[in-house]
Amino acid sequence: MQYEAVIGLEIHVQINTRTKTFCRCSTEFGAPPNTHTCPVCLGLPGALPVLNEEVIKKGITAGLALNCRVAKYSIFARKNYFYPDLPKAYQISQYALPINGPGRVKLVRPGGKEKWIGITRAHLEEDAGKLVHDEAPRGPSYVDFNRCGVPLLEIVTEPDIRTPDDAYLFLTAIKEIMQYTGVSECNMEKGELRVDVNISMREAGKDSYGVKQEIKNMNSFANVKRALEYEIKRQTRLLRSGEVLTQQTRLFDPNKNATVPMRTKEEAHDYRYFPDPDLVPVVLTSEEISMLREELPELPDRRRKRFVEEYNLTEYDAVNICSSLSTANYFEEAVRDYKQPKKIANWILTELLRYLNEQKIDIDQCLVTPAMLKELFDIMDSGVISGKIGKDVFTEMMSSGKRAGAIVEQKGLKQVSDTGKLEGVVDEVLSEHGNVVADYLGGKQKAFGFLVGQVMKKTKGKANPKLVNELLNQKIGGSDDLEQ
Repeated sequence: MQYEAVIGLEIHVQINTRTKTFCRCSTEFGAPPNTHTCPVCLGLPGALPVLNEEVIKKGITAGLALNCRVAKYSIFARKNYFYPDLPKAYQISQYALPINGPGRVKLVRPGGKEKWIGITRAHLEEDAGKLVHDEAPRGPSYVDFNRCGVPLLEIVTEPDIRTPDDAYLFLTAIKEIMQYTGVSECNMEKGELRVDVNISMREAGKDSYGVKQEIKNMNSFANVKRALEYEIKRQTRLLRSGEVLTQQTRLFDPNKNATVPMRTKEEAHDYRYFPDPDLVPVVLTSEEISMLREELPELPDRRRKRFVEEYNLTEYDAVNICSSLSTANYFEEAVRDYKQPKKIANWILTELLRYLNEQKIDIDQCLVTPAMLKELFDIMDSGVISGKIGKDVFTEMMSSGKRAGAIVEQKGLKQVSDTGKLEGVVDEVLSEHGNVVADYLGGKQKAFGFLVGQVMKKTKGKANPKLVNELLNQKIGGSDDLEQ
């Protein structure tokens, strides 16, 4: 019997405001524990929440970018549960009347095939605190309340995803949209994007759903994909053996590359939602929503299309460059007033990103500005240095922050384009490798490349390659007197 996966995602995105959702405490990451707190976010008696207007604006912006229906009337509710990092014993969230209703996001799979994933809602809520466990056996646990009240957008999808690859693509699309709109930086290492996964298996072709398994608190897209791949195999194996699945909450262990049970959920938890009596409803006008829609920036999908049309990039290049807002901005700045954008795109995707990955830094931390990269290309295009030397120059630029022109001058890297000087080197190479010349004249085309390489070697890579090729062609074409 064939089975198919039914996958839904719950994505928590931190909205990048300077202050929290209902108080003026800072949302800055990395502060000492319990220093960004106040009576409001700690839920002390008599403290009243005041809604941060910027949270509403960015929440609506996100909803519009996700093609959601923005509600003119929405409310905040109290979601009641007890947990050590929740000092109020309830979380302020949205449930019955969220600010963003149904929406959808388009996936572009490899090969250009498209698929739409439905969004049930994208609602606003505040974050809880953080538990820190001592590494010692039976050691104490600590609570850091700095995150309490940090604004979140929870994006809940329809169960439209069928494969781990599509789940990965969807998460990538969400991250891109949130970054492009300025709603969130989505830095997973800082907890700015977290994912819960729901997956069940059913007979292929059936409309009914299987027994749901929830995988909590995934901290990387790669782990989401790995967890789903494991669950599909696990659940399929159990179903084919006739075993009855029970609804569970599970965790993913990346070391074992497997999910492990966390708890069994026989029934849905009753959070006893009710409207928060301390917060008035959020009421919007059509004009306010339209204004935010008009202020939407260029979104990833549109920018990819424009890069293909305007800069003649391939779909592959456009997708990879636009996967990061910073990289897309860097590229566009570098190709300003430059007539060969494809060359710079190739360089960014190979040399630049390779260096950044090796050094484990972001492009925003790169010492080579877009203008400096363009200067390097101008120098290579003018024939002052070769592409090979250009790579060496670029490596030094990345480590030192010096400009290409300065490095070329200081190290004496200018290409040798003096015909007289190069002619002597070419003659020397031909004399030393008469057998290779014979091979080339006998039809072995690769022999010519060897001769070019020998000239470059003797000039320490400084010879103008185009001129070397011309001289070799001239010499070999009339070299009947060469030793053979």
